Amino acid sequence: MFNPTANWEKVGDRFYRKVKLYDAVFDQELELENHIIAGAPYGGAVALYRDEAKLHSYRGTQTAKSSIDVYSCSGKLIRRINWDKGPIRGLGWSEDERLLVVTEDGTVRSYYDLQGDFTQFSLGHGAEEHKVKACRFWPTGFVAILSNNHLVAVTYHGDPRPKLLAVPPEDEVHSWAVIPPAHTLSRSVEVLLAIGQTIYVVDPSEAEDRVLPNGPFTRISVSPNGLYVTLYTEDGMVWVITSDFQQKIGEYESKAKTPPKDLQWCGNDAVLLAWEDEVHLIGPNGASLRYYFDGWVHLLPDVDGVRLITNEVCEFLQKVPDCTDDVFRLGSTSPASVLLDAVDQLEKQSPKADENIRLIRSNLPDAVGTCVQAAGQEFDVHWQKQLLKAASFGKSILDLYSSDDFVDTCEAIRILNAVKDYKIGLPISYDQYRRLGSERLVKRLINRHEYLLAIRLSEFLRLPANKIHVHWASQKVRNSAADEETICDTVVRKLDGKPGISFEVIARAAYDEGRSHLATRLLNHETRAGKQVPLLLVMEEDEIALDKALESGDTDLVFFVLLQLKKKLPLASFFRLLTNRPVATALVESSAKDQDKELLKDLYYQDDRRLDGANLLFSEALNQTAPQTKVDKLKLAVKLLGDSKDPTSLLYSRAYGEAQALIRVQASLDHDFDGHYSGLSLNETILRLIKTGYGKRAAKIQSDFKVPEKTWWWLRLRGLVAKRDWGEIEEVSKQRRSPIGWEAFFNEVLGAGNQKLAGLFVPKCTGLSAQERSDMWVKCGMVVKAGEELARVKDVNGLEDLRGKAKASEVAEIERMIGGFRSKR
Repeated sequence: MFNPTANWEKVGDRFYRKVKLYDAVFDQELELENHIIAGAPYGGAVALYRDEAKLHSYRGTQTAKSSIDVYSCSGKLIRRINWDKGPIRGLGWSEDERLLVVTEDGTVRSYYDLQGDFTQFSLGHGAEEHKVKACRFWPTGFVAILSNNHLVAVTYHGDPRPKLLAVPPEDEVHSWAVIPPAHTLSRSVEVLLAIGQTIYVVDPSEAEDRVLPNGPFTRISVSPNGLYVTLYTEDGMVWVITSDFQQKIGEYESKAKTPPKDLQWCGNDAVLLAWEDEVHLIGPNGASLRYYFDGWVHLLPDVDGVRLITNEVCEFLQKVPDCTDDVFRLGSTSPASVLLDAVDQLEKQSPKADENIRLIRSNLPDAVGTCVQAAGQEFDVHWQKQLLKAASFGKSILDLYSSDDFVDTCEAIRILNAVKDYKIGLPISYDQYRRLGSERLVKRLINRHEYLLAIRLSEFLRLPANKIHVHWASQKVRNSAADEETICDTVVRKLDGKPGISFEVIARAAYDEGRSHLATRLLNHETRAGKQVPLLLVMEEDEIALDKALESGDTDLVFFVLLQLKKKLPLASFFRLLTNRPVATALVESSAKDQDKELLKDLYYQDDRRLDGANLLFSEALNQTAPQTKVDKLKLAVKLLGDSKDPTSLLYSRAYGEAQALIRVQASLDHDFDGHYSGLSLNETILRLIKTGYGKRAAKIQSDFKVPEKTWWWLRLRGLVAKRDWGEIEEVSKQRRSPIGWEAFFNEVLGAGNQKLAGLFVPKCTGLSAQERSDMWVKCGMVVKAGEELARVKDVNGLEDLRGKAKASEVAEIERMIGGFRSKR
């Protein structure tokens, strides 16, 4: 057991500690001084790229090839990315551990999985012409400075939209830094440029001179919370000021003759200056501390401290957390410190343990909470256990205490210790873990192919593990040298019964590797047709895609497949796919009726559906305005049905022929009578002619088109009534018979208001009863005539009823008829 304060150093009134995370990190032959190094936040991976501006030892042709090497913090090589895309001017990481590489010509590669897979975009805005000089990164984006001092910002690398900031002066830039958008009032990135003797603040709208004295400044660094800025001058002075440049916080004189190679913040409370093998830690009020190393040291800043990396060791430098200081500080009499001592006394079976508890009884809840917090902040397993023992002992004495924080901290410590193992190499602090989150930590393990630990961690945290299984399977189909059947059987067997598995993702990985057959086999195990079909289309398995869509019963999905197939296939091939697929054919037909009539014609022609094709031409003819165009369309319809022996087709063909004749007649009528006959039906044409007094033309059309006699009489009757041609109607009434009966004439004439003329047709309605004819006479206002009809059949009761309807002048005649029947009795 070692003293927990052995690695503490006092800087001013605060303590800082340097915790050894790993030793024997890199091979001694790896010259760190000749490499550019970038570390991912939250204890993430480390990327190394040989600095092309420096000389290096020749070690053969293999090592002479350029590459970006990705290591864990423990020195384990994760991936070697061969590089031949030109000089690198920016190397950085995002908070989700994407490696961002910016080349001199403005090309940006985003490596998203630590395995060499990437997306790519270009900065534009003159980057290819003027070349990129350098880049500065923050967790979600970066800024590139060009040789003409123009600044191009990418606020979010997940959706890159390079934006040109305001143009600064073209003088030499001595140093520069960025303030991320999250820490600025404008919520836009701000760039600090050391130009001449002063500092310019550049945002999207302006470049403002802050008029600072004592420049030029060779190093600039912004604190993680964006509130403070550190400036290093040519004469070795360090200034710490607020980021709004309104207040000076402190200064420090390094007394160094050479400028530092790096300047970084250690949390938000201290600043680190790094030379080749020496680091100065500058705390509040100018207090300082110096660390010396055996070799070249690199600083990798994080949210709560700095990782120090040399060939021999990886260490973490941070301010001692307040809870840890409260427990372990020499001479501390805080309740948490007394509680920790009580546990020690309890293990020794000393009665002093009880005395300690009685001493802090009133503050025991606070002591337990402090011990729990300090356990989370500790890196050493022994002191983690001791602090948790103290907290467990303390809460066992309390009557009421919520154990939620205790349980959560125990879970977090188990997780952090597991991923800190040198085989994994993720030395995450408790604060970093809370910021990173458990799901993103699992994702980091997946990207390192640490599937077993990722699954156990997911089970421990009750998180879904389907993404882990899918990632494993995707890598299996990409990298396995076994035959495709073996790979498929292995993957399916391993994933059988696992919830949430997307075989579509695995199949896509196989297809991307050129294993189309394997991809098709894997897709057969995908239960969601909406996932299967798009990939099948990409793989050009068109028939399978269409069949899967039809099996799903999802019409939207079927429409999607049909639309994609129509776009990429020749029309004949597209129609061949529809053969023997009636549902697909019906959907194409219903869609084409509203959107694509030409496609519908081709479909009917391909299926030899002549009648449907002719009907489509007929509907098009109806929508035309020019008579000749209508006739042409109808001719095509008749021609389409010309060779058919089907009775229905022959009927339609004859109807289309008559329609052509009608159109010609209507065109002639429009010309002769300046009327509006086009577009009317045959009956409407005849009716209009009769109404307008052209009865002979109407009769000729009736004869030419062989209109049935009853139809002709009805049209003639209604036309004459509408015209009020009572004389012609009276002439008609002289005829002996009517194909439509005389009652129709009575009703139409009476409806037009001519009771007298209507009365002419009552005697001709011989097929009606006396009572019915009597009612007709009453409607004409001729009650006496009605009485005569009833008198002929000796209907006394009818006459009695009729007497009530008679006018005063007609009552006597009705009475006479009734009296005649009474006298005979």
